[in-house]
Amino acid sequence: MARNSLVKEFWLFLMSNKKWWLLPIVIVILLLAVLVFLGGSPAAPFIYTLF
Repeated sequence: MARNSLVKEFWLFLMSNKKWWLLPIVIVILLLAVLVFLGGSPAAPFIYTLF
């Protein structure tokens, strides 16, 4: 039995259940997580100039 990655499992779930409205929500949550992670790093001054 091959193990599937989380991304592959999620993609198969979206395809089989037609839950395409979940995809933008997950993408926005991931982008916010990246911003929070980079906000505490030396890259923070470069992020603040974007807003």
